[in-house]
Amino acid sequence: MLPDYAEYGQAIGLDWYAVDPNLRFLLDKTLPEEEDRLLAEEVVSEYGALVGSRIAPRAEVTDRHGPVLDRYDAWGGDVGRVVHHPGWLENKADLVRAGFAGGLEAKVGRPVPAVVTAATAYLVSQAETAAYCALGMTSGAADIVERYAPDQVRDGLLARLTSLDPEHSFEGGMFLTERQGGSDVGANTTRAMQDGSEWRLFGEKHFCSNVDADVFIVLARPDGAPAGSRGLATFIVPRHLDDASPNGFTVKRLKPKLGTVGVPTAEVSLEGSLAFLAGSVPPSDGTAPPLDAARDGKGINRMMEMVNASRFGVALMSLGIHRRSFLEAAIYAAHREQFGKRIDAYPLVRETLVDLLVDLEAGLALSFECAAATRSAPSADEGALLRRIAIPLAKIRSCRIGLESTIQALEVLGGNGYMNDWPLARQLRDAQCHTIWEGTENICAIDVRRAMRSSGAEQAVLARVDRALEAAAPAGRLLESASSAVRAAREQLVEAIAYIQSVPEDLALLQLRRFSYLMADTLEGALLCEEAAFELDRSGNARKAAIARRFTARRLDSRPLRGITDPDRTVLDHFEPIVRYGEIEPSALLSTAGRSV
Repeated sequence: MLPDYAEYGQAIGLDWYAVDPNLRFLLDKTLPEEEDRLLAEEVVSEYGALVGSRIAPRAEVTDRHGPVLDRYDAWGGDVGRVVHHPGWLENKADLVRAGFAGGLEAKVGRPVPAVVTAATAYLVSQAETAAYCALGMTSGAADIVERYAPDQVRDGLLARLTSLDPEHSFEGGMFLTERQGGSDVGANTTRAMQDGSEWRLFGEKHFCSNVDADVFIVLARPDGAPAGSRGLATFIVPRHLDDASPNGFTVKRLKPKLGTVGVPTAEVSLEGSLAFLAGSVPPSDGTAPPLDAARDGKGINRMMEMVNASRFGVALMSLGIHRRSFLEAAIYAAHREQFGKRIDAYPLVRETLVDLLVDLEAGLALSFECAAATRSAPSADEGALLRRIAIPLAKIRSCRIGLESTIQALEVLGGNGYMNDWPLARQLRDAQCHTIWEGTENICAIDVRRAMRSSGAEQAVLARVDRALEAAAPAGRLLESASSAVRAAREQLVEAIAYIQSVPEDLALLQLRRFSYLMADTLEGALLCEEAAFELDRSGNARKAAIARRFTARRLDSRPLRGITDPDRTVLDHFEPIVRYGEIEPSALLSTAGRSV
């Protein structure tokens, strides 16, 4: 069991992997191969120390000294230079050296399981999600370049996007949104004009994150392409030409953002920028790509591959903020005394801290399932389907709950929580951003239905719930109430699927948020039951069973009088082992007074 939180002065300075036994548990569960687990321990333990001791303290400073646009040089030339606080540059340099910007495989010399990169992202996000935004887009850009860039630029760009040397490495960015389009990317008007084997882009982009990066992935409409999203193509745009001169775009202004201050987001004008088509890779038979490769209708799909990966990253960002918020609240509650007692001795504060962890572990169960799905599913196809629908579900649920949890944690600190010289005010500002980044809740809910319509992905969710319930069955009475709640929710989900698929379009759209909540909560409850059974079988510890039971009672059960008359004492009697990751005897959990939760 972790030490009493009163022994910690603050979260910054701690090894954030060492104080997060649930993260170690997830790696144990999702990496059954010893070689993979050893690699994870090596990599993630390094990040835990790096992020807690070096990245986090700098992030507190750089948030107060955000980037500024140095627009003109002494001669009046438009240089559009973004100037950063040194701490921001030092943080990015440390993370590049640690392989965070796509170079992790090169650093360790072997393929890296997705759950390992997810774990590093989760840790980095606890310090600053802005840094993850900047370097996470670098990984996404490298993936597009590797798969779709033309031969003449692929290797050179890829080597620099995945470099471990901060002096040599490139960063990536994404230019997707336009002022008139927003979520309706089909309304984009940025024009792509063919120039031999290259292209020139003309237009304006409205939300360009990491605008001082070196390589951008950009959506534009080739001349002659049809209207709508199917007429868009994806392009690779270097920031500078080979002679180091600017590549035909102007940074008009930096956005005055509420949060995620460190990463510069800007409005940009493209004025004949040199671009390379993503998707013009020659066919395998060695022939040249067709002249109309930019108009194949698949350009939006290539961009959405990067967006979907970024959407998963935003879910991890929210979980990182959620975790940091819990840790700050737990430490504060252990130090703060009111009316002669530590405030974590009071029932309402105990309930807050327990439920912060319950919701966090549910969100992590779903997000790590997204990362592990292609390796752990019965077939690669089923794993891909599950990942396709689970990512927007994770983004919806983790971002909404992450924001609400940050509010709850801030309230534990009272007035201090609202002050900018305490850590949670920034977490709240940043958490609000993530409900919007890479698609609002509404857009992600529509994407859930799109995954159902295009590939029947809901069947992968139902199958995964069934496998989890089967795995939980040996736990017997300990998980009986939780499993029953999940089974009932699954039945409701099947009914809801049929309803959404049969009603008029406007009514289906009206219910998509509630539908997505139901699907996400059912899947999270099932995964927590599976995790509980795994922990019981491995060590006889019923802590995770307490988490699963608490979650399903709050999210899936319908309790009379909103639970007011429920005499359950779990958050009172098992507070210490839950929040400090200790052991709960199965018999002690079964004997909890009142209802089973």
